Parts: sequence; C-alpha cells; structure tokens
Amino acid sequence: MWQKAKNVYHLLVALLANSYFGFPGRALTVIGVTGTDGKTTTASLIYHILTIAGKKVALISTVGAFVNGTEFDTGFHVTTPNSFAMQSYLRRARDTGVEIVVLEVTSHALDQNRVYGIPFSIGVITNITHEHLDYHGTYENYVKAKLKLFQLAKRQIINRDDESYRVILKDLGKAKNFVITYGMAGADVTAKTVGAPPRNLIGEHNTYNFLAAAAVCRELGVVKETIQAAAGTFSFPKGRMEIVFDEDFTVIIDFAHTPNAFKQLLQTLKKTKRHGRLIHVFGSAGLRDKTKRPMMGEVASEYDDIIILTAEDPRTEPVSAIINEIASGVIRVGDVPQLHKIVDRQEAIELAISFAKKHDIVVITGKGHEKSINYGKGEIAWSDHEAVKRAISKQYEK
Repeated sequence: MWQKAKNVYHLLVALLANSYFGFPGRALTVIGVTGTDGKTTTASLIYHILTIAGKKVALISTVGAFVNGTEFDTGFHVTTPNSFAMQSYLRRARDTGVEIVVLEVTSHALDQNRVYGIPFSIGVITNITHEHLDYHGTYENYVKAKLKLFQLAKRQIINRDDESYRVILKDLGKAKNFVITYGMAGADVTAKTVGAPPRNLIGEHNTYNFLAAAAVCRELGVVKETIQAAAGTFSFPKGRMEIVFDEDFTVIIDFAHTPNAFKQLLQTLKKTKRHGRLIHVFGSAGLRDKTKRPMMGEVASEYDDIIILTAEDPRTEPVSAIINEIASGVIRVGDVPQLHKIVDRQEAIELAISFAKKHDIVVITGKGHEKSINYGKGEIAWSDHEAVKRAISKQYEK
C-alpha cells in the first residue's frame, strides 16, 4: 500500500518534470534498455555503434550521461536518474541537436513511473533473472515491472533464449506482433543475420549484448557492415570486464552482483585464463534481496579457486551476517575452494593481490564503476580502482 502511494507521488513528479522541461522526449527517438544483467554494456554498445554510424546520439546510463560530447555524473548508485534530472538531460539533448537517446531503465524506475511521459520508440529487455525480489516480492511481479517498458514502446526487442521470453509473450497481447527477437538460433536477429560478435566481445553474455545492440541499430537503419566494424572498436564501460592491472597476473573489476552475472562472468574468465587460478573478491548489498546470497556463493564455488568474501554496501546489516549467508551456498564439488572472510573491503582486496601468482586472475565484483560505499550512515567515498592501486603499491613495496 505504501509503495503504491509512493508510485503515485513519482507519477505526479514525472508529469511535472515533463511539463517543466517542455516534453523534450517527443522530439527524440528514445531507446529504453532494461534487464537484470547486461543493461549498461548493451546501452553503451548501442550508443557506440550509432555514434560510429554518424548518428547524433546521447546516452543516459549507470556510468553517467553523455550528451553532445559532454559527460555528466548521474550520482551515487544511480541507474535511472530521478524524473527532473532525466528530463533535464533529455531537454539538453534536444536543444543541442541530438536525435537519438539511449536510456538505461531499471525495474524500480518503471514500477515507480519515473519514466512516465517518455515516448519510447524501441524497448529492449536483455534478460530477467533472480534479483530485486526484496522489492518486487515475486519473479512474476519483477517480470511485470520490466514489461512496462514494452507497454510504453512502439517496438519491442527481446532475448528469445531467456527464461522470461515465454512469460512476457503471454502478457503482450496484440503488441507481440511488433516484437523482434534475438538469440543464438530461431530468432529474427542471430549471428547469421548480423554477423558474429567481434573478438573483443568475449563470452556468451556479450554475444547476447551484441545481438541486442545489433537488433536496435538495424531497426534504425544501420547496415550489417557498419554494425560489425563499430562493435569491433568498442571498449567496455568503466567497471565492466575492466582490466586494471595486467603484468604477471591480471586484475579485473566488474559490476556483477547477481547469480546469473556471476555465472556468465566467471565461466568466461575460467575459459580464457592461462592455467592460473581464479581469485574472487565479492560481497552482497545489505537491505536488498537476501535470497540471492547463497546462490551467489554456490555459483562462485563452481568456478573460483579462492573466494574472499567482504563488504559491499552492507548498509545497516552486519557485514559478517551477509558474508555467512553467502558462504552457506558454497558447495564442495571436487577441489574445495579456499574461503576467506574479510570484513574490510580494502583488506580483502589486499589479501587477494598478495595471493596472486603468475597467470592468476583476481576478479573484484559488485562495485564496478561506483564511487561510494554505504555502511549504514550514508554514502562515503570508495573506489575499487583506487583500492587495487593501493593494494598493488603495497605489494610491490615488499
């Protein structure tokens, strides 16, 4: 009941923001990208391809807003900005001659009506896996929240291989006649129709991200050859499969924080690593979906050689309690992975670096590009990138 009341409030704010900024979305082609995993990479890839294709395009995503060559920080822990900030970016885009805006959209923003009034030309759903059940209650409710993007969009693009596909198709009704599918086979957009993803997009999850982006760009008139060439020059956004150190061993920072994202990332790293070990530092956010924690531990144990559990925005929950919930999911199949519990995230990263030997990969997940961490008393400055620099500097001083 309380959430419904808040959603009405957000709706009124969205209407006011639209009116205040003159309904800027009406003069733009807006592409909405939602999903549990892959939103940022897919949105960034669409933006990159369209830019290379000569389109006047802007991007509003988790990592920031990019409008007419200027980057704006969207704030701490923000994927979809509040209605006034979002409409201000759209107004700036319109006023500077931008024609297309790629907007990353969360289930929260959709449920809370924060994107109300934006006329989406194309809506993309990358996948819907286990996440945010603390807010939505059930997987079905989570799917319905994501589906709101399709109800707002003129054309819908969906991952035919994802478990959510059949659920969504049942609820689309007449709108399913406008659905464009992508997938490995049997879809409208496959590697046969747009070409295989270039070598820089490693892993099955990035194959899907590429196909989603290709489907959007094809709808906007970009030819296959341009899509291929542009995708081949794509660099991952900050904190997404980002190599921050690569000498005797490799250190990678990634935003993965769901069981599915873990599986996709870790199995990719396991396939590409050069005989070394996989050392993984991660935690789970406090006051958020608790049911995923053991699942994350289980997935990690299947791929990691060394697991170091630590803090990741615990908020008011005890870090040790969150760590123990993750640890409860660590299964023992074959060799038992080393398991360490280090509450302090800096110390955890330093321990991982100290373990690293030649050809090992240290992967640090959960924070990615974020510039703050929450221990229950508001946001305080934090960067995994800076933490890695300190850890490596300390290691090489020895």
